[in-house]
Amino acid sequence: MSTPYPRDGGVPILRLGDVLVTGLLNELDDKSAVAFTDELTERIVADSARGVLIDISRLELIDSFVARTLMELTTMARLLGARVIVAGMRPAVAITLVELGLRLTGVETALNAEAGLVALGWQRMPQPSGEAPRVSLR
Repeated sequence: MSTPYPRDGGVPILRLGDVLVTGLLNELDDKSAVAFTDELTERIVADSARGVLIDISRLELIDSFVARTLMELTTMARLLGARVIVAGMRPAVAITLVELGLRLTGVETALNAEAGLVALGWQRMPQPSGEAPRVSLR
């Protein structure tokens, strides 16, 4: 069984059924981007993941390097049989990407992590009032 914590102390990757959930907490440099990409693609194979959710809601900006990294990671994951959804893009980030002419070609997006999980096949189960929400696979 794989651990949610990466070997190099980088970004945790959690497994929920056949979906991996991770997030970018700060900007990526070359070294951390390679480590993140390697770890995530290894986990896709090791966990037989069919979906990956990358939450970027903590990022205040995305430059061309991060945009290219997300596009390449999406292509790699697709080649390994997993669908990637990038969730939680801030409006300022979307505006900056458009103003700079950067496109996240091939990258699916969702408004937030919950919407991304729903797109990957998760659904919120009805709960009696007063109970915490439950989530299940369709």
